[in-house]
Amino acid sequence: MMIVRLGYVAMSVHLQNCSPSQTMTFKKFQTIEDREAAINKLERIALSNLENCLRLLKHNSAHDIRFFRLSSRLIPLANHEELSGWKYMRALKQPLNAIADFLKNHPMRVDFHPDHFVLLNTTKTETLNMSIKTLAMHEALLKGMEIDSQHRCVLHVGGVYNDKEKALEQFIHNWALIPHSLQRMVLLENDDKSFMLQDTLYLCEKLGIPLVFDLHHHLAHHQNMEWTPQWSRITASWQNSALPIKMHISSPRSEKDFRAHADYIDAATFVGFLHEIKGSVPEIHCMIEAKQKDDALFRLAHDLRNEPAIEAIDQASFLIK
Repeated sequence: MMIVRLGYVAMSVHLQNCSPSQTMTFKKFQTIEDREAAINKLERIALSNLENCLRLLKHNSAHDIRFFRLSSRLIPLANHEELSGWKYMRALKQPLNAIADFLKNHPMRVDFHPDHFVLLNTTKTETLNMSIKTLAMHEALLKGMEIDSQHRCVLHVGGVYNDKEKALEQFIHNWALIPHSLQRMVLLENDDKSFMLQDTLYLCEKLGIPLVFDLHHHLAHHQNMEWTPQWSRITASWQNSALPIKMHISSPRSEKDFRAHADYIDAATFVGFLHEIKGSVPEIHCMIEAKQKDDALFRLAHDLRNEPAIEAIDQASFLIK
């Protein structure tokens, strides 16, 4: 038997006025003549985002959801070059402590998926420095929530730059420049256009990074090959992690728009995947990437309860026999 836990991404469609990603543009920031007042405005937005984040965690706990991706946009303009002296973490200590206290009493796996501009295989020094700065911000947030930062940030490999092999080697070169505390945060995900499963596994095995398998991305890749022969390599990449293996699940919006995420998850495809891997690991955490967020999780959980080989543990976790 294998435990399957479902999670979802950042936002709820069931909670009103609960965005953890409220923001302010730098253009708007510049219109506020008093710089201190402008920074105070940014801090109020960040405080509201963290308060909403706590509301989301409470919502998750009420529905037995123990796996959640935090928004990477909790602090607007945190890494903007014109705000390099802003000590934003000082203003966020209290709401981060509140989240830490809640998670102590209601354990839940939480992590981040920083935006696509975090590029660890870039050839540009300024881009790499900004990527490192962004990872450091995520590390500070995790520390503020008293969460062990190991394996909490999912990244894509990055850009191809017209030469995939060279781009892979550039990642390895740049990896040596990343501080160890940030290296230990990183997970790598196969993408749907550039770095397919075999490419990402190459880096993960060489650098000791766990691989987050995205089945939809794999199926969408024009050079797609069977994933099942690679499953043992995927699971082996997690052997030094304290966390269970995780993957991403989503369904194509349509045959024509295959790469785009649908509102909900096709249960039949997901169940077929589970039957392929059952017994290979004791537990797997599946992050739902669907437009309808937590409602997609609720619908998938409902559909899974009708499967004869699947037994519900609670509202968001199952055993597959």
